Amino acid sequence: MKTLLFTAVAAASLFPVAAMAQEDAGSTRRVEPYVGVMGGVHNFDSETGKEGIPPVGYKGRMVESVAGVNYNVAGPVVLGVEGTASKGVSGDIDWEYGVAGRAGVKAGKDSLIFGKVGYKWVNFDALGPDSPDFHGTTYGAGVELSPADMGSSAQSSNIRLRVQADTMGNFRSIRPMAGVVAKF
Repeated sequence: MKTLLFTAVAAASLFPVAAMAQEDAGSTRRVEPYVGVMGGVHNFDSETGKEGIPPVGYKGRMVESVAGVNYNVAGPVVLGVEGTASKGVSGDIDWEYGVAGRAGVKAGKDSLIFGKVGYKWVNFDALGPDSPDFHGTTYGAGVELSPADMGSSAQSSNIRLRVQADTMGNFRSIRPMAGVVAKF
């Protein structure tokens, strides 16, 4: 599974090269790669679930890196894919990584409202150094707010404030995150 994730991340890293060559007649790029950093908390339920998540109520604070690419389909509609890697900084979680598809709608000048579905792997510090990775489907939604849409005098911006909430398995966790993403 790790090989699959690393292959996806390597493939996504090729998108910036292709994106530099793709521009519309109106100079709006159809392909927009982005990177970001976020922080937040992941709290797991204490109920037993069929998703393979341990029934202990683990939680932890984490820092996450995000890399992805959006494709402007038509009008305000955006489709994309992103990969994430998170490191636990306190609590029971050692690290997490995953990949997700995104669909969204542009709002204002540069902002985006999105939903996403993907797959995530989690490793818990609390289970010891040789513990297995727990994994499952992840769902989420969020917004990316541009300074141009928040009252700044800029006409557009490559920087966005991102706020999102995800869940794993059959709603067995809550994972609010906030941070900054930059498109290039």
